[in-house]
Amino acid sequence: MSVAAAVSSYALTPGRVWSVVAAIVGLAGVVAGGLALACGRGAVAALAAGLAGAAGGGVVVAAAKGGPGTGYGIVGGYAALVIGVVAAALGGLALARARDFVGGRR
Repeated sequence: MSVAAAVSSYALTPGRVWSVVAAIVGLAGVVAGGLALACGRGAVAALAAGLAGAAGGGVVVAAAKGGPGTGYGIVGGYAALVIGVVAAALGGLALARARDFVGGRR
């Protein structure tokens, strides 16, 4: 019977690296979505980055075999999932406004 070794809070495991990368991609999408709503440019980039960040976070969460503190990056995966969905929503809203579907002129 094997017992899993404890992982340090500061250890950079592959699961944690992937969750951080997905969160950064999602955060870039949030920034692009905010700029797209303000300036009208970058809506597609925000939507794509949001979907990529959410997908990366979803993969990390699905592959995790343990809970928080086990080194699988599940907390970061959930954070990336939420940040990616927010970025995709901002990009979608900016894209809809650019095409006069929401709050546009008639």
